[in-house]
Amino acid sequence: MTQTCGFVAIVGRPNVGKSTLMNRILGQKISITSRRPQTTRHQVMGIKTEDDVQFIYVDTPGIHILAKDRNKAINRFMNHAAVQALHDVDCVVFLIDRTRWSDEDQVVLQRLEHVDAPVILAVNKVDRLNDKASLLPWLAEVGARREFAAVVPISAKHGSNVPELETEIARHLPEGIHHFPEDQVTDRSQRFLASELVREKVMRQLGDELPYQMAVEIEEFREEPRVTHISALILVERQGQKKILIGENGERIKSIGREARLDMERAFGTKVMLNLWVKVKRGWSDDERALKSLGYDLD
Repeated sequence: MTQTCGFVAIVGRPNVGKSTLMNRILGQKISITSRRPQTTRHQVMGIKTEDDVQFIYVDTPGIHILAKDRNKAINRFMNHAAVQALHDVDCVVFLIDRTRWSDEDQVVLQRLEHVDAPVILAVNKVDRLNDKASLLPWLAEVGARREFAAVVPISAKHGSNVPELETEIARHLPEGIHHFPEDQVTDRSQRFLASELVREKVMRQLGDELPYQMAVEIEEFREEPRVTHISALILVERQGQKKILIGENGERIKSIGREARLDMERAFGTKVMLNLWVKVKRGWSDDERALKSLGYDLD
């Protein structure tokens, strides 16, 4: 049987649904999600194997304009990680929102000018359209912005038309042996996933109160036969942010820990003992040395 295997980059501006789309395709949570822009900070690989076809998806941070308030080292890292994912892929899925073309969509389109791989335009969140008749002219308008391999309207959240998108992607994958075992779904470690799940809960619970300059470092990840012991340090930049994160009588940090622990137990298939601490580390988000120590390597 001839095997097919290829890399697929999922790109787009922040908060357009890239991680939701990859999780939907894989049928499980690999990339964390929240309503806050720039939730995804790293390239995250998701692997789906169906019979003789292996899709290797690369979820990416949102490509964004480096405005004055978003030109820190961490912003440069995220843009670099997203653009780097476009190198040597077999197909690109460019995700945009329904009936809205932003300046950051234009920036992503410009980044795709020198990409040789076929680019599929996926128009997300079409389930939210009140006027369905407006969709066809909008698809025609955005489809004319460059020569796309296909234009596919989808709902990543509800799965509408996602199988049709996968069919389009499969058309562009080359013949080749599979790079991963058929039961592997990501190249990321459980330690990485644990840190991301804690960060997701912080962003979901405190997205409006806490700036995104917050990071999570796993200090202990110890597996025993029936339980995994995890200690995580949450870094913020100011004392006031620490106070918000801990909450009155420690209630907020307890809630974050409870939700993260439940997700970890589902993901790892074992009981988890999770301990969380909060530490102020001023200026870490604009300090390349600090970023490297936290796994954000600009190189």
